Amino acid sequence: MATCRDPEGWGPVSPLRPFDFTPCFEEGILLSTVLVVLLLSSLWRYWLLRSAQPLSSTRPSRWLLWAKLALLTGAFTTSVANAIVVFITDRPVAVPQSYILEAVALGPTLFLTYVNHTGTRTSSSILLLFWPIYVVLSLIWARSLFEDDWHDLLIVLILKAVIGGLGSVSFILECFGPGKEPDLALDGDESDALLQNPIVRANIFSKWYFIWLTPLMKKGASQYITEKDLPPLLPRDLSAKLGDDLQKATEKHKSLWVSLFLAYGGPYGLAAMLKIIQDCLVFLQPQLLRWLLLYIATYQSKRVNASDNPNSLSKVEGFAIALIMFAAAMAQSVILQQYFQLCYETGMRVRAGLVTAIYKKALVLANDERGRSSGDIVNLMSVDATRLQDLCTYGLVSISGPLQITLAFVSLYNLLGWSAFVGVAIMVFSIPLNTYIASILKRMQERQMKNRDKRTRLMSELLANIRSIKLYAWEHAFVRKILFVRNEEELKMLRKIGVATALNTTLWGGIPLFVAFSSLVTAAFVSSKPLTSDIIFPSISLFMLLQFPLAMFSQVTSNIIEAMVSVRRLSDFLHAAELQPDAVRVVAAANLKTGDEVLSIKHGEFTWSRDAADPVLEDINLTVRKGELVGVLGRVGAGKSSLLSAVIGDMIRVEGEVEVHGSVSYAPQNPWIMSASIRDNILFSHEYEEDFYNLVLDACALRQDLALFAEGDLTVVGEKGITMSGGQRARVSLARAVYARADLILLDDVLAAVDAHVARHVFEQVIGPNGILASKARILVMNSIAFLKHFDQLAFMRRGIIFESGSYAALASNEETEIGKLIRGHTSGYSASGSSTPFTRSSTPKNDDDETLVATSHTLAPEKVNGSSEKVNGADYGKATLMTRPADVRSSEGPSKEHSEQGRVKKDVYLQYIAAASKMGFVLFIFASIGQQALNVAANLTLRAWGEHNQQTGRNSGISMYLLYYGLFSLLSVVAGGAAAILMWVFCSLKSARRLHDSMLHSVIRAPLSFFEMTPTGRILNLFSRDTYVVDQILARVIQGLVRTLCSCAGILVVIGFSFPAFLIAVPPLAYFYLRVMIYYLATSRELKRLDATSRSPIFAWFSESLNGLSTIRAFGQQAIFIHTNERRIDRNQICYLPSIAVNRWLAVRLEFVGATIILISALLAVTALITSGVDAGLVGLVLSYALNTTSSLNWVVRSASEVEQNIVSCERILHYTRLPSEAPDEIPDSTPGDWPSNGEIEYRGYSARYRPELDLVLKDMSLTVKPREKIGICGRTGSGKSTMLLSLFRVIEAAAGSIYIDGVDISKIGLHQLRSAISIVPQSPDLFEGSMRENIDPTGAYQDADIWVALTQARLREYVESLPGKLDSYVTEGGLSMSAGQRQLICFARALLRKTKILVLDEATSAVDLDTDKAIQEIIRGPQFAGVTMLTIAHRLNTILESDRILVLEAGKVAEWDSPSALLAVPSVFRSLAVEAGLA
Repeated sequence: MATCRDPEGWGPVSPLRPFDFTPCFEEGILLSTVLVVLLLSSLWRYWLLRSAQPLSSTRPSRWLLWAKLALLTGAFTTSVANAIVVFITDRPVAVPQSYILEAVALGPTLFLTYVNHTGTRTSSSILLLFWPIYVVLSLIWARSLFEDDWHDLLIVLILKAVIGGLGSVSFILECFGPGKEPDLALDGDESDALLQNPIVRANIFSKWYFIWLTPLMKKGASQYITEKDLPPLLPRDLSAKLGDDLQKATEKHKSLWVSLFLAYGGPYGLAAMLKIIQDCLVFLQPQLLRWLLLYIATYQSKRVNASDNPNSLSKVEGFAIALIMFAAAMAQSVILQQYFQLCYETGMRVRAGLVTAIYKKALVLANDERGRSSGDIVNLMSVDATRLQDLCTYGLVSISGPLQITLAFVSLYNLLGWSAFVGVAIMVFSIPLNTYIASILKRMQERQMKNRDKRTRLMSELLANIRSIKLYAWEHAFVRKILFVRNEEELKMLRKIGVATALNTTLWGGIPLFVAFSSLVTAAFVSSKPLTSDIIFPSISLFMLLQFPLAMFSQVTSNIIEAMVSVRRLSDFLHAAELQPDAVRVVAAANLKTGDEVLSIKHGEFTWSRDAADPVLEDINLTVRKGELVGVLGRVGAGKSSLLSAVIGDMIRVEGEVEVHGSVSYAPQNPWIMSASIRDNILFSHEYEEDFYNLVLDACALRQDLALFAEGDLTVVGEKGITMSGGQRARVSLARAVYARADLILLDDVLAAVDAHVARHVFEQVIGPNGILASKARILVMNSIAFLKHFDQLAFMRRGIIFESGSYAALASNEETEIGKLIRGHTSGYSASGSSTPFTRSSTPKNDDDETLVATSHTLAPEKVNGSSEKVNGADYGKATLMTRPADVRSSEGPSKEHSEQGRVKKDVYLQYIAAASKMGFVLFIFASIGQQALNVAANLTLRAWGEHNQQTGRNSGISMYLLYYGLFSLLSVVAGGAAAILMWVFCSLKSARRLHDSMLHSVIRAPLSFFEMTPTGRILNLFSRDTYVVDQILARVIQGLVRTLCSCAGILVVIGFSFPAFLIAVPPLAYFYLRVMIYYLATSRELKRLDATSRSPIFAWFSESLNGLSTIRAFGQQAIFIHTNERRIDRNQICYLPSIAVNRWLAVRLEFVGATIILISALLAVTALITSGVDAGLVGLVLSYALNTTSSLNWVVRSASEVEQNIVSCERILHYTRLPSEAPDEIPDSTPGDWPSNGEIEYRGYSARYRPELDLVLKDMSLTVKPREKIGICGRTGSGKSTMLLSLFRVIEAAAGSIYIDGVDISKIGLHQLRSAISIVPQSPDLFEGSMRENIDPTGAYQDADIWVALTQARLREYVESLPGKLDSYVTEGGLSMSAGQRQLICFARALLRKTKILVLDEATSAVDLDTDKAIQEIIRGPQFAGVTMLTIAHRLNTILESDRILVLEAGKVAEWDSPSALLAVPSVFRSLAVEAGLA
């Protein structure tokens, strides 16, 4: 047990010396505590590291280790010597035991240093913290010694000094860490090793002061930072791990709040503790200020009263207070920044975890939940996950706010007594008011979210169907819908939110002033002691500190409210119904033999939604064996595609059972193409096997198509495969299914979009008995009756049941069967359909027999593959192997790279933003802000005058005049603040939000179609959701914040300069330093923010792309691979995001260091002035209370400036989109006669065109005239320019030479809207929108219901629409997914019939319909409704154009043949050879 041998006792304060501790307290308590902590922590750390593998080290590193060990050995030996000296010579030390403790504690540091140096990459935090504390405590001890008699302890003093010296040198060496080991490559990838995260090597000071970030800052100041410069993620921040953590937590707890806390709450709890410590330190500052002012006042009064000796006060005390203030400010700064860093990191983890969870959930979402449009799901990701991230950042203010308020009032009570509680009463009264305003804001925000969702959904639909919208000239109708939601709903609500927010901020700015005023008034009247400067200024300082928690409190309340809304939305989504997991029983089958069962459905009953009254498919019995080819036929809407969906598990199995042996691959009716290279689309995450891959390309007839692309199969196709023709997309989708070589292959009408001869080639090479897939089980859904002879089994579906099934022979020979009737009814008109493909082949000899074509198709000549004549027999090619680490598909950019500016945001952007707002409003706003600050300063100067008056009179007199001025100035400053907020929110922000959004929308809608082909939808949507949200709600707030902080900074400088002119000398160097830091910081921060923004778009792009291809991803069983890619993209975004937040911390620590230095210099100057010449306490009080605010104010200026600059980037991106290249004008007055076009004559005169200026001509010198009311058939092989010719008619591409005339009017001289509304089109891929059936047929609302019913009757759809519950008002889901492909095509016919234009273009319009519907459509086309219409038909099924008046055959963009069908068939012609291949000639 320690004994105190000093007469002063344990103390702590010395009774003999002014401002000093007792020696026993210094040795026995202070030093001993530090030594015990060192001893225990050294042993604990040594125990942890004892078995660590030694890391490789370099020679300098080993030298460093030996130097540190030598120094520590020296310190330890000296300490032992000191202990021996003390005990042997019995020196008069206060606590002898502390000397033994010192030697014991220093011993283990040798072992700690050794294991830490060899086993870790960073310095020992224990030693780095111990030595500075030890040295400081030794100095305090030495000072006490020197004040007393120190001669007896000279030797102890010298030995102590040696220990401190050796320790200090070892501390300096320890700062260097274990030295730089040779960089070992991780996983054999050297770039990883070179970029190892600097945090791994950073020591504790480097982490506290963010020194590890300085190299990046230096680089950022001299050059633009790119992704390659950023450090990799630590394993704990990888999204795969974050997603797993959340998943584990959600499995245990239903509440999303609890799950999030369990998954990511650990560091957040630590942050909360740090915040509490920091709050206590914040409130220590006013107490220290009061102590200093009291010291100055006492010193002054002793000097004035000659009887008192000022030397009875310690001169050290003033300097010590100044140093303590500095130390407290520094500690507070470090703790605050660590707290922020932890909060931001937690926020990032929450977002990454949620995005991963949302993505995983979207992959298993049940179909009845797909009513959520993809826009809504993307919103969950972009808006809701981000909201929770924001909550993590400031959420702890909800704990720290009340604590700060409590601390403030405790401190105020000490200063003002009970008068302070007048303020409490006012604040308690204001809380319900705040809650009321917050609840109003919450309701508004919820409504606003719905408005935003509505607009995003409309926008995503507009972008998804932009091609149809442009061709039908429906832009105005869609823009009207979007602008109605935007201007009538969203902006009106935004105005209300703006007013409420402005009132809210005014209220919170006014309350602290009102509290201060009322407390001081009460104190002046009630208190007997005068309110002097040492009471008024610490009080004001405390009231100023109150302002932050109160202001933040209102923001955090709204953040929490928004987060609650978001958590509810996320929770609903994450708990939404999932696909039935046991819908299909998959049995892993290693080696199936021919004839083994691959698929078996017994008594299957399936439905799309759980609460559907009637099943979609019922009593399905189907068995498919290995090597069998099964055909499924049926009319439009009979349930053919649904049957395949049931097999891949997309439908809900109500009864029966489905069993699949082995793997599945699937080619859907609407091919899903990823925004990646063609090769990646075909391989679909499987290993590349060159021989088989080439075989697939030949078999799917893709060879010649690839030759048309500049980069062959490495060409990156746009989102949804927008740069390819329909036939090419279909064949790529087929190639993907073939390449996977699964046990069961499902093909949904894959031959519909290709030409007759290509269909035959593909059937023979791929699907048929001699194709690549001959050894596999395959189901082919068809609308044509081609090749039926080759099927092992046929099934005919009607209204969701398999109406009949059996072998071809049995069904064809029976006249009663539906299939028999089909064959008899349609054989003459057989043709597979397609956008033809160049495949050179000998034409099949025509059969003279009377046998049907179906029966004779076995006479096809064997194909030549790869130039060799061997037949592709049904060899079993095994299975494709999945890649272990799939390369990240290069779809992040799409065919065009996202526009991203570099360098400073140009002044022009700010000016344009202000111009879009209102220049006058802006000027008034700035004046109001300056006025608010000036009035605030006036109020404080009134207080200083009052304090000095009281000091001189010694009582509270002359109150009324001072209080009147003080109250008046305070009130006016609140009013000015409110005016500024209203001006900003209502007059400036709203106008700019409206103008910027509207001009961006008009610019996007007027952009040429090529822009949409080159730009992923996700990127444009991001601008309309995230960036628009920033301009709507965030930009105004940050600009207001910047102006406010600038004004308060100016106010501080004016006050200090006015009352203490000497301080102004320090302003220029400080201003210079701040500007340098700001430039240094902004350069790096800006680029990091941009990298963060551009690395975020690919997450959205991948997300919306995956949502479009859910069935394909599930069928191939590639969910895990897609999840992995999504995680990699999130990680890429995190890599950019983490430095962008650490940069803010780097800045804050440095700025606060300078702020603390300002306080230190001011205080030291004040104390020096006091001791030398005397100084006035009121003056020091005013200067220091403002100096204490300098730190936070200057910090907020830089923070606000960078926030403005980071958020103005959204404005910059929007402005970039307002300047997109535009199409030709919509309307040109007086360019057409009134009833144009009256006849429908079309004339091409020497017409040539190209897609983009840098590409070759696609149409070359076309000259031809189509007479009025003529029916023209257009055919030609792929790439011959058929679709391009149609696009030229609509001026989607403009002429490079020549012109087109319609009824004698040059179409390049008229407006696009005039032109496009005069032509109707039935496109190859039908586009439908979310909304009513009526809106889908007539989006412009130009026709009566009666006309629509007539059109529906003519389009054979009346029966279907009448069967729907709401008839014309019935709801059509996004993309029209509630209808079959054939029904969607018929809706397009109804549109054309309704418009009654003189020219109709059919672009492969019957590709998706069955033969009966095709027949019906042919009757419509040839019927009286279209008798007076000029018609251009791109053909698939050649029989559809055989009855045309003339045929146009295109070859390589030129007119090859142009004559009547009979004339062309009579002579050897290209058309005849095509007809022969299709069996029609």
